[in-house]
Amino acid sequence: MGLEAWYMDGSEEDQRRPHRLEPHQPVSLEQLKELGVFYWQLNADIYESDPELQQIRKDRGYSYMDIITIHKDTLPNYEEKLKMFFEEHLHLDDEIRYILDGQAYFDVRDKEDRWIRIAMRKGDLITLPAGIYHRFTLDEMNYTKAMRLFVGEPVWKAYNRPADNFEIRQRYVASMQGS
Repeated sequence: MGLEAWYMDGSEEDQRRPHRLEPHQPVSLEQLKELGVFYWQLNADIYESDPELQQIRKDRGYSYMDIITIHKDTLPNYEEKLKMFFEEHLHLDDEIRYILDGQAYFDVRDKEDRWIRIAMRKGDLITLPAGIYHRFTLDEMNYTKAMRLFVGEPVWKAYNRPADNFEIRQRYVASMQGS
């Protein structure tokens, strides 16, 4: 099964619920690509030796990798971290995540500032461009294990919205106006 994405409703209920807009408005991989979001489906069972993953890392310069398990029994300050991940923010670098187990959601803003929810499952690798407003949460399983990839040394800094004054945000917005 490929990646699934949709426009979100405006509900403030539990962030871990799907929050599909009614009627359902799916978002295609092509629409995500127009926002600078790229996707691969890989075999997470062989991530340690997967030639396809190795090629993506080589082609895109992802030299750093670590693995995070997000679950109340494994992540210190679990509830605080989930709240922090769900704050709308941007990064100065691309965000690259590969789901090795479990499930989660990335929410990204479209060109009209509407939320799109991206359901991530085992084997999904996604890149979010620097400067895009986004947030992250688990789904109702409350568990995911993800590989985090970076070009060079990892930068963990998130800039909560509003962060429109950053050059990377202005470049991202400008790139969207051309597409």
